[in-house]
Amino acid sequence: MNLVEFPGVRLAIQACNAVLDAAVRPPVTVGPAWPWPARPSRLRLVVSIVWAVLAAGATASTVAELIVGDKVSSVLGTLIGVAQCVPLLLAVRRPLVAWRIMVLGQLAGVIAVYQYAPLWPWPVGGCLAMTVVLFQVAASYGRPTVVGVGLVTALLMLVPAVPVVRTPPWLVLILCGVVALVLVLGDAILGRRTAEARLAEQEELRRQDLARQAVLEERSRIARELHDVVAHHMSMIAIQAEAAPLKIPDLPPAAQETLTAIRGAAREALAETRRVVGLLRNGDELPERVPQPGLDRLDELIDAGRQSGLSIEPMVVGVPRSLAAGVDLSAFRIVQEALSNAARYAPGAHVRVAINYGGQRLRVAVTDDGSGNGSGDGPADGSEPPPVTQSGGGHGLVGMRERVAMLGGKLATGPREDGGFEVVADLPYGDPPRPT
Repeated sequence: MNLVEFPGVRLAIQACNAVLDAAVRPPVTVGPAWPWPARPSRLRLVVSIVWAVLAAGATASTVAELIVGDKVSSVLGTLIGVAQCVPLLLAVRRPLVAWRIMVLGQLAGVIAVYQYAPLWPWPVGGCLAMTVVLFQVAASYGRPTVVGVGLVTALLMLVPAVPVVRTPPWLVLILCGVVALVLVLGDAILGRRTAEARLAEQEELRRQDLARQAVLEERSRIARELHDVVAHHMSMIAIQAEAAPLKIPDLPPAAQETLTAIRGAAREALAETRRVVGLLRNGDELPERVPQPGLDRLDELIDAGRQSGLSIEPMVVGVPRSLAAGVDLSAFRIVQEALSNAARYAPGAHVRVAINYGGQRLRVAVTDDGSGNGSGDGPADGSEPPPVTQSGGGHGLVGMRERVAMLGGKLATGPREDGGFEVVADLPYGDPPRPT
């Protein structure tokens, strides 16, 4: 049997690897050294000042205790005190490197006071600095490295005090427990920070997935709506191609063959379009049986919006003209979604709906002043405002952006400087519909 398969041997190998991770191998941080702020700020400056004061105070206290209390020479005491506390400044960025220097300083301190043989050979300032760095190491590195740090700390800092200065073993055991407690606390902090980071990452991924899903659903909805428009024109092409031989007698055979090909292509395209759009429908979703709306039904939207509690001021600028079916439908849906959002987030507000027939583009602007009987989250009585329309609701701004992008237009949405919200869409006219 392989020796590695024995639990004791495997545990010893893991312990050796942990010690090597802590004492020799290049450190790999799991998170930023706690409590150092991740970004430069005023808080970071304050923490730096506090850290420098703590390091200076601990160093002065340790040097004084070694020289005065433990009868160590001034040069040696200063060097040991610097090794035990000054690396605290390095712990801001590299806590594991700082710990490696400090644990060697602690070992040197235990050896330096062997003639005096005190019961407690560790200076108080050095112990406080070591405690802080141990916590930082546990809160910044992986668990194997933390285990190695605990083992090396016990072997180099605590256990040598028993044979060198005759510190009672029970006291060393208590201190080992304190070191383990500090490391466990730091590891728990790291685990919580890691879990929070993963949760935030998952939330961001979920938000992106929901946004993509909303876009796909809106595109599917737009495709289903435009299917009716395309189907109408394709049907007219097929009908006209089939009726042409009856309206025009004595057509040349070549013209009749061309019309027959046009009729067949139109019918095939119509069938394929219906098949593709059928895949976009949900299993329980029935096809639309009513004509797709346009700006000729703007008055219906205005009346429904007023019934929901909005004060609406309609305005039409320019001479109304015939619009391409997609432009007409998109303009209607943009007004519909804007009024629905106003009824939901600014109930009772004054809304202005402006349709501007420009020379090259159709401008649709819906603005509200944000003043209503609510605070922007809903009606004052807590009830849900009635919908502006009973059907056709989409994903709000997502649907508007998809419709405007499909037509090659421009969309501007956002809060107004004097309060309220505005939606402004510029839609190119495209090719005007031809009379049938």
